[in-house]
Amino acid sequence: MINLLPVFTGQQTMADLVAPMTIADLRNETNELTTHILALLADCDDDDVTFQPVDPEANDPVASSAEEVGIAWTLGHVIVHLTAGNEEMAALAAEQARGVPFHGRSRYEVPWETMTTVAQLRDRLEESRRMCLGSLDMWPDQPDLDLTGEAWPGGPVVDARGRYLIGIGHAVSHLDQIKEIIRQSHAAKK
Repeated sequence: MINLLPVFTGQQTMADLVAPMTIADLRNETNELTTHILALLADCDDDDVTFQPVDPEANDPVASSAEEVGIAWTLGHVIVHLTAGNEEMAALAAEQARGVPFHGRSRYEVPWETMTTVAQLRDRLEESRRMCLGSLDMWPDQPDLDLTGEAWPGGPVVDARGRYLIGIGHAVSHLDQIKEIIRQSHAAKK
């Protein structure tokens, strides 16, 4: 899976990272990420989905309410969050590949409270995979890779490939959190 840490630490530019990448590479990254997360869920049951972990570093400054700013995220919360990020970047990348300049966010996050079963998480991951892969079908045969822009104010300058990979990189950044929630949940059952 793609590692964006060198970009965020200034050791590599996003342009250098994505220069050799093709749409096929983006498809592979999407499939690899989804397959990996599904494998992490293999030994989970429904109790793991809503288990409230301990996370002393929990801080979500864009939470939907003041009460939620410091709560540790459940497994369901993390999955809907990372899939929403993937889908947003995939949709924006498809526009950028067609020459449409960035015009603002395009994000919808399934309400995390509705995620109560492992089957729902698997369905959400597969739905997100389908949507992200489908967005790549919207890219023209000759995508506009000259159109670049900041991924966010002060963020890396990206072409369509870079914007797409920001979503995947964001999801990858939550993998350790998923593993820790599962670890805590399984330990609590012993």
